[in-house]
Amino acid sequence: MADTVSFLGLDFTPLDSQALLKAVTARATAGSFGYLVTPNVDHMVRLTADPDLMPLYRDAWMLVSDSRILQTLAARSGLTLPAAPGSDLAAALLDRVIRPDEPVTVIGGDEGLIAELRARYGLTDIRWHAPPMGLRRNPAAVAEAAAFVINSPARFHFLCVGSPQQEMVARAAAAMGGGQGVGLCLGASLDFLTGKAERAPRWMQQARLEWLHRLASEPGRMWKRYLVEGPRIFAIWWQWHTAR
Repeated sequence: MADTVSFLGLDFTPLDSQALLKAVTARATAGSFGYLVTPNVDHMVRLTADPDLMPLYRDAWMLVSDSRILQTLAARSGLTLPAAPGSDLAAALLDRVIRPDEPVTVIGGDEGLIAELRARYGLTDIRWHAPPMGLRRNPAAVAEAAAFVINSPARFHFLCVGSPQQEMVARAAAAMGGGQGVGLCLGASLDFLTGKAERAPRWMQQARLEWLHRLASEPGRMWKRYLVEGPRIFAIWWQWHTAR
């Protein structure tokens, strides 16, 4: 396993998408439940504003960068931090690793998403739990979702209820003990894979413009994230960079 890279207060494992797939597949069959977090700009801005969320990242099995913006800023600080998008990981697992007949846990989504997963990937044993809205401020619902993960033995648990809710569920499940497999905190990844949301074209991803595509696709929901909150990452990075 690669040594970690300390960047903006978090210890990332600098894996590219191919290496991450291998690491997650190996971890899924070894040891007790652990969880993967894929921080992006949104995570880092929120964490800076609310440091009480740090245990969600500190207690993860692994952190990998989901963001090419973070990759660029890290490079400007002389650090190598590959971007390994969670959506690429989810696609690779479903296409190449997960057997159609093996159990798969999904936390989040709706009936349409679950039906599309079954249709596209031939999955015959999806254990699905849909938590209520307002999960972040509902400890009982977090505990219920975490217990569902622990009581649903599987190699792969897709936790797709947005950040920091998915990390809260994952950390609670790890604290309960007795579980197995890997909790994958992957946000909207399954929405992209099932066609519920449209991912940016590859050229926009490579040009670090995926945020622009999401803003154009859902301006009413995404304008604040990308036009108000997201740009704060540059000041956050500069403060960290100059304090090194």
